[in-house]
Amino acid sequence: GLKNSYDYFQYHPMEEISSWMAQMAKEYPDVVTIVDYGKSYENRTISLMRIGMKTDAKKKAIWMDCGIHAREWIAPAFCQYFVRQILQTYKTDAKMEAMMTNMDFYITPVLNVDGYIFSWTNSSTRLWRKNRSPGPSGDCYGTDLNRNFDANWGTVGVSSDCNSNIYPGRGPISEPEAQAVTYFVGSRKEDFLCFLTIHSYGQLLLIPYGHPNFTASNYDELMKVGEGAAEAIWKVHGEKYRVGTSPAVLYANSGSSRDWARMQDIPLTFTFELRDNGTYGFELPKEEIQPTCEEAYSGALHIITYAHDKTFNGATATVAAAVWTMLLVLGVNLM
Repeated sequence: GLKNSYDYFQYHPMEEISSWMAQMAKEYPDVVTIVDYGKSYENRTISLMRIGMKTDAKKKAIWMDCGIHAREWIAPAFCQYFVRQILQTYKTDAKMEAMMTNMDFYITPVLNVDGYIFSWTNSSTRLWRKNRSPGPSGDCYGTDLNRNFDANWGTVGVSSDCNSNIYPGRGPISEPEAQAVTYFVGSRKEDFLCFLTIHSYGQLLLIPYGHPNFTASNYDELMKVGEGAAEAIWKVHGEKYRVGTSPAVLYANSGSSRDWARMQDIPLTFTFELRDNGTYGFELPKEEIQPTCEEAYSGALHIITYAHDKTFNGATATVAAAVWTMLLVLGVNLM
């Protein structure tokens, strides 16, 4: 099957990613469901993969989206790798099995479908960032979807010029792609423990808020978990990822999905900026896909495991299992 032939370490056009999604749902019918949750401006379907054990229990949830910015090709590559890894490990790894039993992973490999397809057109469109909706005057295209969410919209780090890469749109959630995430996540926000949105480049883990005048109520926790993730990343290939709010380590911005998610009371919200530090920028060579995915997987898993254990008290379960094992080893008659 595709499992063996699909190359996770090259960049794939949208049609290949879509058929890969369908194939994964076919190969793992017990745990993978494709959910269509919106339409792009050009009327393409926006889909996610819901991954988890089917149970009757009300489950918690993890959100991950990739490719909100068209040119950041390493991001969809990472989402695909992440899906492959959790599907390959849950049958043999007790921790992953527990996480997939208690939680569903909602993973959108490409959120900005129109922009992604446009960025594959030719070398002149390769660095397209925004979606493809026309501006108010009709002679310019695209809204920066990561400035379009209803979170201090239009206040900092934006431009009112619709030719700008940071044009925030006509108003908060004016764009169908931002609406799709807002409605899907917003309608079940109490289920989500974690909201991860994947970008490139700069090797950063960004926490809320993008606006310098606001501080997350759990800032210390976010920093601690972020630093733990950065350490996990560093252990894989020795790459340093800096942790902080956007104004502290990058630039101020408003209307990001990460800030919006935190304002919905989703406690652990992070933006990942993957490799590199500017040598190749958005045009990361395909040789770097594998190491980038490996380190980012470690970082994401650190955050997700923290979220899981905080909610489901993983420590207690582990201790209980150890006690049972010990009693079995000792041959104690438990019945």
